[in-house]
Amino acid sequence: MSLPARTILSIVIRMLNSCVDLDSLTSSLLYAYIRSTTPTPNAFTPLYIPITNIPAADVDIRPEFLKVLSHANLESHHLITLDDLPDLSSIESQLPPHNTKWILVDHNALQGTLGSIYSERVQGVIDHHEDEGKVPTDTGDEPRIITKAGSCTSLVTEYCSSAWDGLSSSAQSSGAAHGQDDASGVVDDSAVSALWDAQIAKLALASILVDTANLQSKEKVTDHDVYAAKYLEAKLTAAPQVSKDFDRAKFYKEINAAKKDIGSLPLRDILRKDYKQWMEGKRNLGVSSVVKPIEFLQEKAKEELQDKSKQEAFLAAVEHFAQERNLQIYGIMTTSTSANGDFQRELLVWSFTPEATQAAKKFSQIAAQELGLEDWQGSGGSLDDVEGEKQWRKVWRQREVQHSRKRVAPLLRQAMS
Repeated sequence: MSLPARTILSIVIRMLNSCVDLDSLTSSLLYAYIRSTTPTPNAFTPLYIPITNIPAADVDIRPEFLKVLSHANLESHHLITLDDLPDLSSIESQLPPHNTKWILVDHNALQGTLGSIYSERVQGVIDHHEDEGKVPTDTGDEPRIITKAGSCTSLVTEYCSSAWDGLSSSAQSSGAAHGQDDASGVVDDSAVSALWDAQIAKLALASILVDTANLQSKEKVTDHDVYAAKYLEAKLTAAPQVSKDFDRAKFYKEINAAKKDIGSLPLRDILRKDYKQWMEGKRNLGVSSVVKPIEFLQEKAKEELQDKSKQEAFLAAVEHFAQERNLQIYGIMTTSTSANGDFQRELLVWSFTPEATQAAKKFSQIAAQELGLEDWQGSGGSLDDVEGEKQWRKVWRQREVQHSRKRVAPLLRQAMS
């Protein structure tokens, strides 16, 4: 599928550099689904296009995408990805800025090549990250919602609920008028609408449950998440085909297991699967989030570079990954569960230039108490290199586990500024 050229589009995009996670995907799909069927009276266009900001091939390194899409009767080739955009080298003739309006979900600053072309056309946002002040204060008929929530999809659900209810009511009225007559082949519009609603609701619910640990994470769950989950489950009950076998706990375990199923991926794909990048001044910062501990990554590196120790193989792979992206500072955040069932975090920060080293050391000072940073040492010893001036590396156990990349990245960027 390709975007139509020379047309007027509202583009719903999760476009914070190169990271697209499950929350990003479902936020954009849900918003585009509701807005394209219930546009505002003064809508720029009734056509809202959800763009998944990765190449099509990268969908396959996100097994949770494939699992969730299957619940909505969707397949990976149904997604509109970066491969479907016109050639950016001739963007003016293919998709001129004045023919577009960009709505950001799960981020609030359009960056990279798209940002350089379309940043002035951003006219709406729904996000749960720190406000970077890039979206206009007045967004007209489109939302400007940037607030705390466990999942951005919760905010999209809450915002769209009134329009969604109106859409469902309209379909029910239409279905009642047509009636259901299997013998005559008449299709009940309300039944079809209820099925579609339930499928997209299940897709949206997946993100909320994964991002809030099935609504059990005290640090992440907000009233927005609780409301959205209840609302979406009500949509499920309206379609017996979807609700008859639904069990929230089992559904959460299924999607969460798919998200953690990264054992077959090469280390490079594991690092880029959930990766974000920013530019502070002229310096690049990248942070990967990984759902396995550092020792798992070391073993994975050893499998790929068998002539090296696991520490050497891991550090070589990480340095190569950072060099590919011209990073001055690179971070890896890991999550895992201890033998006692406790949630754990680790943090690696590696700087590659003298200026970046100063910033990394500053970060270690300003963030140590807030993040609960403690020295890390694995079975093979320490990975630290704290003596160098050109490069500096430190690995910690992060005891304050409530702080995800949404907090760690701003602290790193603050130290770099």
